[in-house]
Amino acid sequence: MLSKSKIKFIRSLEMKKLRAEHQVFVAEGNKMVSDMLGAFECELLLAKSSWMATQGDIPAKELLLAEEGDIRKVSFLKNPQDVLAVFRLPSYALAEIDPANELVLALDGIQDPGNLGTIIRLADWYGIEHILCSKDTADAFGPKAVQATMGALSRVKVHYTELETYLKPQNIPVYGTLLEGEDLYSKELAPYGVIVMGNEGNGIRPSIETLVNERIYIPSFPANRETSESLNVAVATAIVCAEFRRRQRLKA
Repeated sequence: MLSKSKIKFIRSLEMKKLRAEHQVFVAEGNKMVSDMLGAFECELLLAKSSWMATQGDIPAKELLLAEEGDIRKVSFLKNPQDVLAVFRLPSYALAEIDPANELVLALDGIQDPGNLGTIIRLADWYGIEHILCSKDTADAFGPKAVQATMGALSRVKVHYTELETYLKPQNIPVYGTLLEGEDLYSKELAPYGVIVMGNEGNGIRPSIETLVNERIYIPSFPANRETSESLNVAVATAIVCAEFRRRQRLKA
């Protein structure tokens, strides 16, 4: 039975400070929860019997059968599906990342959780296993960001750190999308290093820009045509990652 106290607890996890306090986050949706059960420790799972019947043994500390309307009471979605789960927040070490041998994304002040979730999903698509986030970047484990990842959080590790401190000692390519950068499609690109993507409105902050040693620019088409001032950060990330991987395939 879904008690009033559990309803209150799950709903409270919309707030970052309470997710941090309890060290948990919420995921919803049939496929998403199925994907995450193999990647995160599940504290609580609420589901309809029809979903449970397709899963076999469910590794959840607490398993509740959803009665009519139960999921809607706690869901953060307009159209809830058949299952909602509370997972323990993962703990990752920066030492796991090796930008001298792999491509890593760094997000500098991304504010929109939808953009963040989409970027995590893009990283998953392009085989990027680690994302570095500045501490003022949106929380990857908030309900909106989690939903936008479409389960990619189970395969991409998101780290929060002081980007400036992390990037300073790195003797590797640090790419940044900047207006005065070199044309993305003609510049030499390495299959490793860090790609920095900046804030939606302000781009890469000056303190991080000084650490960018490989400046790139996504050209509009045709050249010199009046066009939009900038691209959405998730769209720009997709273009940049696609070009890096295209070059890598050509050299393979």
